[in-house]
This record gives sequence, C-alpha cells and structure tokens, in this order.
Amino acid sequence: MGKFVSMLADRRARAISLRVAIVVGSTLFAINHGHALATNKMTRNRWFSGLLTYCVPYLVSLHGQYQGTDHENKG
Repeated sequence: MGKFVSMLADRRARAISLRVAIVVGSTLFAINHGHALATNKMTRNRWFSGLLTYCVPYLVSLHGQYQGTDHENKG
C-alpha cells in the first residue's frame, strides 16, 4: 500500500491521471447527469455523484500506472 500512496506524490502520474479523469469523467458526467444539468434539476446528491464520477477514473488511472510500474520492477 505504501508504494501506491507514493504514486500520489509522483507529479507525472498525477498529471496523467488528471487528464484521464477530465476526459472520462466528463463523458460519464454528461451521460449520467447531462439532462439534469441542462434542465436545472441538479440536486445535492447529484452533485456529489458527479464529483465521484471524476474521482473514480482518476484513481483507476493511478492504480493502473502503479500496476504497470510494479510489473516492470518485478519482471
């Protein structure tokens, strides 16, 4: 777990994950919340869910980078 947490300090890994989160998160946000946003029906729960929509791809990207570097180091 310590090595994964160290990925959070890696500036390059954070930048890549942020770009992934913006592209994937925005696509998912539009699919899941676009109509509510366009019709001004966003609730507090929808905004919270929308925030998670960006957090999940960020963490998945970071984890994928960690797995990639971990396998490079082992093999």
